[in-house]
Amino acid sequence: MSGALAPDALGELLVEHAFLEGDFVLRSGRRSNYYLDKYRFETQPELLRQLGERLASATREVEPDAARLAGPALGAVVLAASASMASGLPFIIVRGEAKEYGTANRIEGLFHQGELVCLVEDVVTSGGAVAEAVSALRDAGLAVRHAVCVVDREEGGADALARIGVRLHSLFRAGELLTHRKSAAKSHG
Repeated sequence: MSGALAPDALGELLVEHAFLEGDFVLRSGRRSNYYLDKYRFETQPELLRQLGERLASATREVEPDAARLAGPALGAVVLAASASMASGLPFIIVRGEAKEYGTANRIEGLFHQGELVCLVEDVVTSGGAVAEAVSALRDAGLAVRHAVCVVDREEGGADALARIGVRLHSLFRAGELLTHRKSAAKSHG
């Protein structure tokens, strides 16, 4: 796989690599009959490169004045790194909580108070993890107005983030990927 993929082709690859059916409990506590396993798409070099390029492009579009990207640990760090390499913007890592050793930082990497950052995330369901990261960034004196994610599961995350003044932008919505899944199942069946 080389060169830029059309959005539909990238969506098809996400489904092929990361779409699982079954009974899953999500981070939000909700149950779902499908799961998008971010580690299955974040660990494929060509897929990760394409996602990094798309996230970088989305960031330039929605937050052209961003000084850097931010990725919550653990899941979004590789996406933020890939988008950083594609955009040339440095990135920072938002820990779930400050570590108890070394620098005891919650935000890892260099930044300056008052800077505008764009948050990068993998899959957004209720928006809780993104809201926690936004809170940590704002507590550190950074401005956050936009978040870009690979997949919005369309289960309230965008609305939850809007309530704290953050607009969510997704490369894909779950409904689109489910359509890809159904199309693939029909062509193989």
